[in-house]
Amino acid sequence: MDAKEGLAFVAENHRAVMVTTGSKGKTQTSPITVGSDGERAVISSRETAYKVRNLERDPNVILCVFTDAFFGPWIQIEGRAEIVHLPDAMELLENYYRDIRGEHPSWDEYRQVMRDEKRVLIRIAIDRVGPTKQG
Repeated sequence: MDAKEGLAFVAENHRAVMVTTGSKGKTQTSPITVGSDGERAVISSRETAYKVRNLERDPNVILCVFTDAFFGPWIQIEGRAEIVHLPDAMELLENYYRDIRGEHPSWDEYRQVMRDEKRVLIRIAIDRVGPTKQG
């Protein structure tokens, strides 16, 4: 499986667990909603979240992406994260929402929530995707 196939899976399946490395070298997991911008996997998070702090220190990340049914097809993505902060992240956050949920009933309200929550967009450049075999 290549990055393009992995992004196609992410475009249809938004449930995932993110694995980052904490400050003491231990792994930290976070359930997340993931999307695709066509080139990278994308995630919205609060600037103050552990995963963001972990990625600022070590941008290596693993995602396990699965279907809403949980059991069934899944993929693992390994890559490097880039964190985009506000105000640069606003348009990217809008695209992230639109791609996963569709149009928001009030984009002004959405933007204010993003500012209030100090949201960032995490973009993951894919290095590896798998599995290439199952079972």
